[in-house]
Amino acid sequence: MFISRPNRFIAKVMVNGREETVHVKNTGRCKELLPQGARVILEKAPEGSKRKTKYDLIAVYKNGMLINMDSQSPNKAAMEFIPRLFENVTYIRPETVFGSSRFDFYIEAGERKIFMEVKGCTLEDNGVCRFPDAPTERGLKHINELVTAAKSGYEAYILFVIQMEKAKYFTPNRDTHPQFADALKAASEKGVNVLAYTCTVTPDSMEIDKPCKIIL
Repeated sequence: MFISRPNRFIAKVMVNGREETVHVKNTGRCKELLPQGARVILEKAPEGSKRKTKYDLIAVYKNGMLINMDSQSPNKAAMEFIPRLFENVTYIRPETVFGSSRFDFYIEAGERKIFMEVKGCTLEDNGVCRFPDAPTERGLKHINELVTAAKSGYEAYILFVIQMEKAKYFTPNRDTHPQFADALKAASEKGVNVLAYTCTVTPDSMEIDKPCKIIL
């Protein structure tokens, strides 16, 4: 049971009647996900680890739905999903430099050469999922670089991984970062493919599942 979050790296959690300090695997604000008393899922640190904390906080139940909030999960899930998304994938290289940015993936599929950036989405309100939950200059830079990649002859994709099973639709969070929302809409008009997918989430796994409606 979640108690409090003294800073963005740690949380206080009640485990079997004992208060534990745990590492939070998401440095975002996540305030709407972690009200006091929320039921959370922890991952135990490997045996023999010299860490100060014994657990990682990786998921939380919100209105009965399990939401993965591990910021490393979207890229891992995307790596597994890419061969399902594109036919004849022959090469996947994570963390590939283009211009002044480093995209999450460079992919070759037959004659196709593809850059993809992945963004995890945990912000949900009445079924509407939005990104980002805080202003992201890095995200804005990635969008602009994807536009440049598209103009340079590459296929360019931005994949929003919605870290929960259900969503009415995805939309950029104009209230928090209007420049990001404007840039994403403009990029979609300049050849950048915008995708959003929900995930199947369990306490032990997260797998990209179904396409989600997008409203830009």
